[in-house]
Amino acid sequence: MPYRRRTRMTFGYEYKSKATLFGLPLVHISFKYRANRTPVVANGVIAIGQFGFGVITIAQFGVGIVTIGQATLATFTIAQATLAAYAICQFGIVFQGYGQRLLKLDTFL
Repeated sequence: MPYRRRTRMTFGYEYKSKATLFGLPLVHISFKYRANRTPVVANGVIAIGQFGFGVITIAQFGVGIVTIGQATLATFTIAQATLAAYAICQFGIVFQGYGQRLLKLDTFL
């Protein structure tokens, strides 16, 4: 058997459900990196990973309607740092929320 060079090396874990909603996988879990060491973003209705984008997102850095994460951009969130409409966070820019340091969103508009 001849030697074959791997052209696409990735490492980590990724799962995508076969079920879709509006063209997005219902669940996408991604803790995966490409060969050039860029992360694969979890992108689905439910997105779970280091980086996530979805309706419901659990990620270190996440964007979504409902999110839980370290740094988020969301409508409703529980986060360390956020830009959100409604939040429970350590610090952030919010319409309404609870946290140590909050700036009201209407002061920026």
